[in-house]
Amino acid sequence: MIENRNTGTAATESRPPLTAGLTGSELLRWYWTLDELTALARSMGVARHGGKAALTARLAAALDGTPPPAAPARRSPATAQLAAPVDGDTVIPPGQRCSQVLRRYFVETIGPGFHFDAFMRDFIARSAGRTLADAVAHWHATRPETVRPREIGEQFEFNRFTSAWHRANPAGTRAQARDAWYAHRALPKHPAGG
Repeated sequence: MIENRNTGTAATESRPPLTAGLTGSELLRWYWTLDELTALARSMGVARHGGKAALTARLAAALDGTPPPAAPARRSPATAQLAAPVDGDTVIPPGQRCSQVLRRYFVETIGPGFHFDAFMRDFIARSAGRTLADAVAHWHATRPETVRPREIGEQFEFNRFTSAWHRANPAGTRAQARDAWYAHRALPKHPAGG
């Protein structure tokens, strides 16, 4: 019997082998590494592109014999990117990426501590029509936010687990956290039929 350290519940089930004989719901009940999912997709002839969540959804559909989920909309074709020289009055065009041209400008303007964090990546992606001076102001305005703990995205399952484990076990070692992770991932995500 294994205890799930996140919920305190006991489980007597063990993870089944990852084969084409599983059902989609059984696949979704367990944690699988991307390497394991990719190997199954290869053996079943399922497209392996995209992230882990997309691959898992395609595999679950293939195992159940249902149509695969709709592919996400493709990004628009490449758009013109800003080229040097740029200054504070330079307008951010639609589709601008966090390029080396922008990095150089921000390092020169903000200082060597500048880096493209989530706040700046989001600003650049969503601020077509605004200026690079607006982006600099955004950088400074978001610095207090960077020290606050943020929710870790669902796709980062290992990071979410270890963060929660270390909060619950502040004196715990890295090896203990790893062992707890291995025990946790061997358990079903939710009960059968649930």
